Amino acid sequence: MLIRPRRLRLNSQIRALTAETRLNPSMLVYPIFIREGKNIVEEISAMPGQFRYSPDEKLCYALEKVVNNKISSVLFFGIPDEDKKDEIASPAWDENGVVQQAIRLAKKNFPELNIIADVCMCEYTNHGHCGMVNEKSGVIENDVSLNILERIAISQVQAGADIVAPSAMLDGQVQAIRNALDNENFYDALIFSYAVKYASSFYGPFREAAGSAPSFGDRKSYQMNPRNVREAVKEALTDIDEGADMIILKPALSYLDVIKTVHEKILNPVAAYSVSGEYSMIKAAAQKGWLNETQIISEMAIATARAGADILITYYANELANLMNTGNL
Repeated sequence: MLIRPRRLRLNSQIRALTAETRLNPSMLVYPIFIREGKNIVEEISAMPGQFRYSPDEKLCYALEKVVNNKISSVLFFGIPDEDKKDEIASPAWDENGVVQQAIRLAKKNFPELNIIADVCMCEYTNHGHCGMVNEKSGVIENDVSLNILERIAISQVQAGADIVAPSAMLDGQVQAIRNALDNENFYDALIFSYAVKYASSFYGPFREAAGSAPSFGDRKSYQMNPRNVREAVKEALTDIDEGADMIILKPALSYLDVIKTVHEKILNPVAAYSVSGEYSMIKAAAQKGWLNETQIISEMAIATARAGADILITYYANELANLMNTGNL
């Protein structure tokens, strides 16, 4: 036989040399939940191994681990005290808000980190939706809500965030935020838009972690229909036209076809967010001894990158980085 494909699979060195998909810790983003208070390290019951941290030395311990693993970026989600939540998400743009505190702390102690701040209202509102709610109809008021998102983004960049990530899936949110940042002379602040965010049941553990479950209805009127792929391309292209520098697609595992399609249609970096439900399913099965956790997370990361993700946002970032740094992935 002249053609023997197995020759390129003979040993680990040859397999590494000829790998078509290559992963590096620099492509990883680690999401972190920041809870208001002091001296808090609180495990999230629905996400074993993940924690809520107060914006003090407890957060610094978590960030130090990230830096030691050569991960360059983190994504902050804020969790204010329940009694501070209101209809307009005012804790989200408070200069002394929980995320703003965390950003300043992180930039002071770990200036080499890219700090990405989630721009949304759901964690900060008493109704749990991502925009203002019309009192009579219960409808999410799209255009009125944009001003709130602008305030949140400006506050986060003023605190030192390198990148803001609008996740509300409201029409025009990227253009509104870009204009607001530019008007404040924050021309270099990047926008990492959740351009393609599907209405998914995979977000369940996150909503427990962040206390962001909607108090009524659902988010299907603003998050994407899982049946649609071409719409994902439209959303991504629209956000790029409005000023997004990079786009995020979530969830990851069940939407690999969408990642591939979007990646082929745009020139900007594409991130896939391996969401809380994906993480928790693996954890639960691994704890039962039903699968090999390390092998599964490696295979999922490879599949996501192979589909076209340039960036991977994942709660397994530290574990994956360790595998990459030791030559095991």
